[in-house]
Amino acid sequence: MIYLVRHGQTEFNLARRYQGALDSPLTEHGVRQAEQIGALLSGLLEGEPWTMVSSPQGRARRTAEIINARLGLPLGFDDRLREISLGSWDGLLIDEVVDKLPPGAGVWERQLHAPGGESFEAIAARIGDWLTDVDGAGRRIVAVSHGMAGRVLRGLYGGLSRQAMLELDVPQDSVFRLAGGRIERIDCAAEAQAAQPAD
Repeated sequence: MIYLVRHGQTEFNLARRYQGALDSPLTEHGVRQAEQIGALLSGLLEGEPWTMVSSPQGRARRTAEIINARLGLPLGFDDRLREISLGSWDGLLIDEVVDKLPPGAGVWERQLHAPGGESFEAIAARIGDWLTDVDGAGRRIVAVSHGMAGRVLRGLYGGLSRQAMLELDVPQDSVFRLAGGRIERIDCAAEAQAAQPAD
């Protein structure tokens, strides 16, 4: 079983700026989101043993550390969970990227057109490799990742088409339970919800 979490809101999220391989700190709201996720997960984890694994990028690492202050799980880091690199678009505002898209490119696939960026096939391969390792071993894991990486992970697990997975939402105040071939979204309390779509 996997509980999948996206990192909390960052300064770049707030500014609607792509992070990709770059990083920015969690906002105060992002810290509260991570604390809420920790509280939510503390009531969801059943049985033993559970471990936590996170993307090594700072925003995911910090989110994992805040969550784990509540859970006290063994915590490791796996480079396969990192966010997609946008090459020369890392750090650009989302509005700046829209003007650079090729004709006919859909809004959900814009990250895949970045010059020097990671391809869909590359991110799907590394996420799929991680998923095979974890799912095949039958482990119980809390995984902290990112927007696009989380979309691909859920899409691969659920057997979705490329288009369907690219259109998945990426909340920062929810967890996704991946178990028995099913994916279930579990939200934090309504007053804590304020998801930001950009990553």
